[in-house]
Amino acid sequence: MNKWTCLALAFALLALPTAQAEPSAIDWQQLTPEEQRVLQPMQERWNQLAPERQERLRKGAARWQTMSPEERSQARARLKAWQQLSPEQREQVRTRYERFRELPPAEQERIRRSRQWYRDLPPEKREALRNRWQNMPPEQRQQLRERWEGMTPEQRQKLRQETRQRRQEQEHNKERPRPERDGAAGR
Repeated sequence: MNKWTCLALAFALLALPTAQAEPSAIDWQQLTPEEQRVLQPMQERWNQLAPERQERLRKGAARWQTMSPEERSQARARLKAWQQLSPEQREQVRTRYERFRELPPAEQERIRRSRQWYRDLPPEKREALRNRWQNMPPEQRQQLRERWEGMTPEQRQKLRQETRQRRQEQEHNKERPRPERDGAAGR
């Protein structure tokens, strides 16, 4: 090969995209003392974990270190709730989460706002909504699900606006005092 061919080959090889390096295993001793403290429950089996899992755990430990005490408490409660789920329930949660991740960002945000709206409701109103749904016959619940899934995004938005408007009217009517009726007026 002449020198120009070798030079061209070298440039061509340099121009090729490099493959993503697989994360390499991380020895326990390579972790910072803070990472070791957070990941201490994993120490015994750390070396048996896949490098990708080790990296995810390190990132989780870093996120944990930035959390406030309240956020940590909430995270512990979520973990405890997760651990109490059956394998079938966990799979259902994973599936729903994947479906959520596939939604357009605007729809994800709408769902987050709706969830926050629900959380912000007084406990008695949340209870009333839950009871209303649970007391609904299964066939009616299924019809509502199918109706919702069959709607276009525009139809869903219109329904949301109408529902919001009805709620506001109901709240307004509750706040307005009712006029006293004269006993003779109806005669």
